[in-house]
Amino acid sequence: MAQMPGWSSRDAASANVVRKNVLELYGLVRKYALLQGVEYAFIEDGKGEVIAHTLGTFPPELKETVSPEGRLHMQRRALRLEGKMVYETSVPILGGQVGAAHLGMQGDFVEREIRGAILPIIGIIAVILFAGIVISSVLVWVMTRPIRRLRNVADSMSKGDLDTPVILGIGSHDEIGDLARSLERMRSSLKAAMSRVSDG
Repeated sequence: MAQMPGWSSRDAASANVVRKNVLELYGLVRKYALLQGVEYAFIEDGKGEVIAHTLGTFPPELKETVSPEGRLHMQRRALRLEGKMVYETSVPILGGQVGAAHLGMQGDFVEREIRGAILPIIGIIAVILFAGIVISSVLVWVMTRPIRRLRNVADSMSKGDLDTPVILGIGSHDEIGDLARSLERMRSSLKAAMSRVSDG
């Protein structure tokens, strides 16, 4: 939700609220009402009386009874004003001692801003997920390629091809290299056995 630029406990409005300088306060709230997405702005004094606002007739739904303790902290609320959703933020002036400043943001504007911030994040997450799936698939394909080749050699051996040596993975010192060496020993043993059978 939008912050009220310049409306803080050290706000310029505090002196005007203390002096009840209504013209200056109306000028200040009108300045904030011109900001994009702002529905209204108003200032209330320490007793909760509205002393400046940007609305023609002050709507009763905006009049909220806030305890003096409640005016000491920034507050937010969502409400319907003339059928439209409005998000209001109130900020204490001089720590809530002299009143509070209220700014109502159009619900559509706030939701558009939130969507505008969230959609790129969702897009980035989708791209990262897609890239992760692609990279994982490539890694799985690369890692299983030697196993597929050894399977093809074993299939050839099962069909009687004992002349083609198993050279794939023999130099590696991992499990695939161990499997390739075992397969080559088995091929050599079978070839020797077949030679003895055919000689005898």
